[in-house]
Amino acid sequence: MHEIGVRHVAQIAGFSFNMDTLYMTWLAMAIVILIAILATRSLHVIPKGWQNVLEIIITGLQSQINATMGERGKLVAPLLISLFMFILTSNWLGMIPTLSSPTSDLNTTLGLALMIVCMVHVLGLYFKGFSYIKHFFQPFAPFVIINLIEELAKPITLAFRLFGNILAGEILIIILLMLVPIWMPIPSVIWLAFSLFVGGVQAFIFTMLSMAYLASAVKQDNH
Repeated sequence: MHEIGVRHVAQIAGFSFNMDTLYMTWLAMAIVILIAILATRSLHVIPKGWQNVLEIIITGLQSQINATMGERGKLVAPLLISLFMFILTSNWLGMIPTLSSPTSDLNTTLGLALMIVCMVHVLGLYFKGFSYIKHFFQPFAPFVIINLIEELAKPITLAFRLFGNILAGEILIIILLMLVPIWMPIPSVIWLAFSLFVGGVQAFIFTMLSMAYLASAVKQDNH
């Protein structure tokens, strides 16, 4: 029987490592790299196969990035596209029997969220300098407390939204497989299809929110 939320933890040099999460993360990365290689191995003017699928995804994301972030969005476009592909693949891995989604582990989602928030502040300081720090005190100096609380809430909400939705989907699939007889697969198939849809939506939401946060740091101010 699959134990929900139970992961194999290894102790290495005094640190705890969730081995299941690490294995699935490496598998997700390998799948994304393999898809990229297959899609770019023999490019065609008229795309087909993997190239067609990736071009649809990349074109759609790039149009969103350009509209949200402006000219400087090109600098972070590779990161956001790779982030979407990794999260999408990770979300869908849990739909395969005996496998689990790396994104159903809070360590993974929180790590991704912290990476985005750290990049927001680094890029904000790089592009805007002191004026980026000054915006925390606007419109009045006491608002710095509210603005700092908002910054602390960003990685928490990003991480828990993705983690909660993916974990809930895996739990319900396991329960359905336990309750529904093998000769009645239709409910399980319907929920599996719905979970695939939710996995795609959650990857899109995480990427769009990351894009919005990064836009506040890199987008050129209109004077």
